[in-house]
Amino acid sequence: MQYKANSPEDYISQVPEERQKKLIKLRKTIKQNLPKGFEEGIQYGMIGYYVPHSKYPDGYHCNPKEPLPFMSFASQKNSVNLYHSGIYAVPEIHDWFVAEYPKYCKRKLDMGKSCIRFKKIDDIPFDLIAELCTKITVDQWIAIYETNTKKK
Repeated sequence: MQYKANSPEDYISQVPEERQKKLIKLRKTIKQNLPKGFEEGIQYGMIGYYVPHSKYPDGYHCNPKEPLPFMSFASQKNSVNLYHSGIYAVPEIHDWFVAEYPKYCKRKLDMGKSCIRFKKIDDIPFDLIAELCTKITVDQWIAIYETNTKKK
């Protein structure tokens, strides 16, 4: 589902009421644990966390007018989805997350390349997400991004 939101608060106000408290908690968890330097806003129709142009003027290679994306979450029709670029770009973080997930949630992990889908919002593992947020600093993310996208 796509929401036409201008701010994270606006986004959350538009999702079904039964999801709002969980999204507020997810947002708080991310903001409290994400290393300094990432900014929050609406990016690609979701609540996003990104490297601002003030820190990385080149922006995102697909659209340099966009700041460099890192993490986001969205309320979809059948799930709440968390997108974390580090899970996709850093195999060690992916492997760590996959190994840790069963310690926090009884349900089977539903995951794509960088997308983790939570079909039962009561099972969102906030403590695991908090730890995931701490794994990559802004400077590390820029270095990983440049290593994987810049032509040598």
